[in-house]
Amino acid sequence: MWRIGRAALVLNRRQHTRLFSASIPGPCIVHKRGADILHDPWFNKDTGFPLTERDRLGLRGLLPPRIISFEQQYERFMESYRSLEKHTRGAPTNVVSLAKWRILNRLHDRNETLYYRVLIDNIEDFAPIIYTPTVGLVCQNYGGLFRRPRGMYFSAKDKGEMMSMIYNWPSPQVDMIVLTDGSRILGLGDLGVQGIGIPIGKLDMYVAAAGMNPQRILPVMLDVGTSNQKLLEDRLYLGLRQPRLEGEEYLSIVDEFMEAVHTRWPKAIVQFEDFQMKWAFETLHRYRKRFCMFNDDIQGTAGVALAGLLGAVRAQGRPLSDFVKQKIVVVGAGSAGIGVLTMAKQAVSRMAGNNEMAANNPFWLLDKDGLVTKDRKNIDPAAAPFARGFGLGEIDGLGEGASLVEVIKKVKPHVLLGLSGVGGIFNEEVSTIIYKHSLFIKFHREKYNTL
Repeated sequence: MWRIGRAALVLNRRQHTRLFSASIPGPCIVHKRGADILHDPWFNKDTGFPLTERDRLGLRGLLPPRIISFEQQYERFMESYRSLEKHTRGAPTNVVSLAKWRILNRLHDRNETLYYRVLIDNIEDFAPIIYTPTVGLVCQNYGGLFRRPRGMYFSAKDKGEMMSMIYNWPSPQVDMIVLTDGSRILGLGDLGVQGIGIPIGKLDMYVAAAGMNPQRILPVMLDVGTSNQKLLEDRLYLGLRQPRLEGEEYLSIVDEFMEAVHTRWPKAIVQFEDFQMKWAFETLHRYRKRFCMFNDDIQGTAGVALAGLLGAVRAQGRPLSDFVKQKIVVVGAGSAGIGVLTMAKQAVSRMAGNNEMAANNPFWLLDKDGLVTKDRKNIDPAAAPFARGFGLGEIDGLGEGASLVEVIKKVKPHVLLGLSGVGGIFNEEVSTIIYKHSLFIKFHREKYNTL
């Protein structure tokens, strides 16, 4: 069988080596025969089976007589893709993006080895198709695009059955699970079961860009209903037609799923993806010390953002210790914004000490209602630690609900992070003020003509 190759990694000086899991180190034993092989995208090679394999696997007569090599199939697909690009020029962007997604998805359904080879070799071109921004369109239109199930679906109707259901997945070993409940898909809100496109696309990226074994990944949709009335009335909607569960009913479903996964694959990583903020923080605190899990919107985004913030300090030729002197304004109090602030606060605390950070609080948080302060009524518990109060480190003239323009003028921040899905926040007025206060990081000025 064909292989998705990966070089061996030297782990230490003793020259112990470990192959990326995507590499198949020896002959692949196939327990299927005939049409079952051709209908299994992991084993199917289309017209690439040599005569010896056609005889051994009972494929004689089930395929055209000509044998077309893997490389020829690869070129044929790329020609089809380029032809699609040519014939859709001038068409609306959404139409072109979905057409590209369809041709890739058909290949995925038919021949996974060729599919992942295509992704690996053309990751820059195809990443926007299999994941953002096209995956948002796919999720919105999932009912009409659905052709073949991928991943697993656990619903509120399966309560009490998940421990047995988890063994329906055919792969004996799973290393990575991406889980969503569809409650906050990208900036699109509650898409219910249609959010399954996010775990599928994310894991395809992990295979193509990180070398994960495609047989050891599992996209999962946890369908607890939807509060999106438009979906409930859509005749093509494939999820539960009931309001989204809340409170203990909701948590009991997630609890049962996590116990089931841990029982079968105790070392599998469970990545929580696109959960609405209240459940994102609740589940992270609930499971992080019991299971191998993380929340990508909170921790993944925060890790990347912190790396960028520290890298920006170093790029200016300053020591990393100067990071504690940076005044940081974050626009957006969702899971990403709070996650970034939490990790940045931890970094400052370790560098400067808790007392100094408390005395010179370098963080300002804004949401749709403006600057978050301790005067706000019904403040979100997750945002409360970053609410500005009165005392040291405060700035006169800034009160509850102050606008972004007011905050920039008064604070003169070193860093401005936009982590909100609300459009129009960084308008011309804000951009002009940013320019005047020199907040643009002047990387690659000539190349990108930033200023």
